[in-house]
Amino acid sequence: MIAQEPLPWPQKHDLFGVGVSATNYREATELIVEAGSRRQAAVVTLHAAHALVCASNDPGLREKVNEFEIVATDGQPVRWALNLLYRAGLKDRVYGPELMLRICEEAANHGVSIYLYGSSPEVIDDLSASLVQRYPDIRIAGAESPPFRALTEDETEAMCRRINESGAGIVFIGLGAPKQDHFGYDHRHRIKAVQVCVGAAFDFHAGVKKVAPDWMQRRGLEWLFRLSQEPKRLWRRYLVTNSQFVAKFLWQASKQTIRRRKTT
Repeated sequence: MIAQEPLPWPQKHDLFGVGVSATNYREATELIVEAGSRRQAAVVTLHAAHALVCASNDPGLREKVNEFEIVATDGQPVRWALNLLYRAGLKDRVYGPELMLRICEEAANHGVSIYLYGSSPEVIDDLSASLVQRYPDIRIAGAESPPFRALTEDETEAMCRRINESGAGIVFIGLGAPKQDHFGYDHRHRIKAVQVCVGAAFDFHAGVKKVAPDWMQRRGLEWLFRLSQEPKRLWRRYLVTNSQFVAKFLWQASKQTIRRRKTT
């Protein structure tokens, strides 16, 4: 058997101690589907400002995330930071819900089956129906909603076995950040597929939550739209993490400016 060439995962750049991938929809989709066709174990996550700040502040989580194959720019501010600090030239972010649809379309075209893991049973059912309606040729090898507690070792073993025996090449994880990032890392050697952490994409595509208007998304204001939908749950998150994101960006930008001046 001839060994396959390793996949060229995108280059990462340091943002607040987290390696963020300079990638786009097309590259990420092609790599994920190709890895899925090989049944290659890999982990992909998508970080907006909140998730990036959480990983930056938590050494254990940061260490895990830095081992992922792709950490994409889910939020516009993360993309802007990558462009400003590293001249990455990214013309758009890689938004989790949009990436999920592109992966599903490409997977359907290439006969790569998918698995859905996360959220509630009702959301999982509605999501499965929505994806089949959008992509009639899609192969959903399995779909399940885990209990709202930590799995026992026996349950974990059974879950990994179900996924692996399903033949799925791509597993979408919808557990929310940072839980889904911990899940992806903890099972990266046990699940023989690409795990793609897409968070709220499950709720959006199931029709449970509304997606921010395009004009708000383009201007990096999706957080404001989501805050207006769930103010009690999200106000503290965005007040703290958005402020920290700005402070961390300014600090890193100033350090890089000082460093460049010293070398010139």
